[in-house]
Amino acid sequence: MAAKPLVKPQMRIGRIDAVAAVAELRRLHESAGDPAVERMPADDEIYGALLHAEKNAPALRTLSQEVQRAAALHRVRLWEYVRERADVHQARAVAAARAAGAEWLHLAPALAVRAASAAYNKARRLHAALLTDETPQTPPVRRTPEAVREAERHRAQRRAAEQREQEEARQRNHLLMPVAHRLLEHRESLAPDEDAEYWLDEMAEVLPSCVTPTQMVSLERYLNAALRALARLEQNSARPVATTEDARAALAAARHWQTH
Repeated sequence: MAAKPLVKPQMRIGRIDAVAAVAELRRLHESAGDPAVERMPADDEIYGALLHAEKNAPALRTLSQEVQRAAALHRVRLWEYVRERADVHQARAVAAARAAGAEWLHLAPALAVRAASAAYNKARRLHAALLTDETPQTPPVRRTPEAVREAERHRAQRRAAEQREQEEARQRNHLLMPVAHRLLEHRESLAPDEDAEYWLDEMAEVLPSCVTPTQMVSLERYLNAALRALARLEQNSARPVATTEDARAALAAARHWQTH
């Protein structure tokens, strides 16, 4: 009888401070007087450091059983981390091989399987780890072809939505500066109060050198604040703040930009 597909997402160690965990292992070996600790690889050489810690674990016998247990658990956790990261990096290597023209038959021995179909299936399972790594805010992707396809579909949808948002932002930024320029040209015909004057001054300050995304965000914030201040003034005075046709057109254009 065929095994049932994995129903629940597997638990993962995920992102951890592996360098700090290796440093703690080093500290334990130093406190135990491990004579070989000077030859232990650097903290960011996780694989080599783990091999050293495994080989020299007997040196920890001078410490309490509780400390020995903690060191062993550090190693278990770090090996799990290495295993998970290995899946991610192997998935990327498979993708690179495929992009370079490698057939699934060529990948079979490298993936330790016997057939092209088995290589494809294993690569799809590895791809689940890659998808999980790229979207850490979502639950881990199950290692089944169906789950991978569904995750890829969701990722494509997210990317399409992000591209739409970016395009909308570009369009808004393209219109922002002309709208702000036009409003400032007619500020004397807007009869602004102190609050509106402040925000119009801020706009005038940033507008001449508005080129970076941060400056564009600032300009947008100042324009929105100026429009809110003018709207409050208009509501409180019960009369239009724009006193000329050109000022009314500039204000209408700014409000149209604000709501679209």
